[in-house]
Amino acid sequence: MASYILKRLAAMVPTLLGVAVLIFLLLRVVPGDVVEARYLTQGSQFQSQELMNQERQKLGLDQPLWRQFATWMAGLARLDFGLSMWTSSPISEEIKLRFALSLQLALMASTIATLLAIPLGILAAVKQDTWVDYAVRVFSIAGLATPSFWLGILMILVMLTVFKWMPPVVFTPIWVNPWDNLAQLIWPALAVGYRYSAVGTRMMRSAMLEVLREDYIRTARAKGLRLKLILTRHALKNAILPVLTVISLEFAFLLGGLVVTEQVFNLNGLGMLFVEAISRRDYTLTQALVMLVATVFLLVNLAVDIAYAWLDPRIRYR
Repeated sequence: MASYILKRLAAMVPTLLGVAVLIFLLLRVVPGDVVEARYLTQGSQFQSQELMNQERQKLGLDQPLWRQFATWMAGLARLDFGLSMWTSSPISEEIKLRFALSLQLALMASTIATLLAIPLGILAAVKQDTWVDYAVRVFSIAGLATPSFWLGILMILVMLTVFKWMPPVVFTPIWVNPWDNLAQLIWPALAVGYRYSAVGTRMMRSAMLEVLREDYIRTARAKGLRLKLILTRHALKNAILPVLTVISLEFAFLLGGLVVTEQVFNLNGLGMLFVEAISRRDYTLTQALVMLVATVFLLVNLAVDIAYAWLDPRIRYR
């Protein structure tokens, strides 16, 4: 297992290098740069083309692309993301607080999705074609059809009109004030978690139905084992593998993909930072965010593959 993990970690290097080359070139293919974006928003700052060229020279945008890329990669090798081209502040500081918010929200939403998807999927499979199964199907289809941001708006309206209460609008880290932190993040976590639990529920139901038809399950039933023991000890570990894959990939996506939901709940997370960096043509910040999300995806994939071997004894990595 150790050698497998080392090989997977080594395989991440060319993948991340490919992502770095791709995002570096794509940002520079699009016309315009951060200097022009600043000129459009603060036209009085640059009075001439000469001043704009001087600003590009300060930012290193006048250098050849290969030199810009080499400078950026040298910084990444030292885990130094550099400075934001828009604010001139360290990118690590720009990301630090927002990453904590997005990570906690992704963890809470994934936990809610898991706690809903697994038991509901098992219940629907065991009670196949009964009213319980139909109720779970309606619940999951409603989750698939309901955008999380729209559900979030409904939550806020209900809290305002019925309970006369509004969640906090300023993010408080959980280690500073757990109550204020959970009072703000539980609602977007519920909205997003319900949305993604629908996918996991349907996946869990179909996987459990397939496993329950296997010969070893019928043998266990013929031996007189209790249904609860059959489900937890024999069926669940095999059926949960595709559900684990879906939920884990959704967790990685949630770190930077909740732009609209963050706007609804006034959360200043990585999704909002992505939008700001791209709209401002902040090359260094956008590149750092893309590399961060790509790294999270690769690490989550590795963790899922390791979890496969723990859940299913038939899977071994040599």
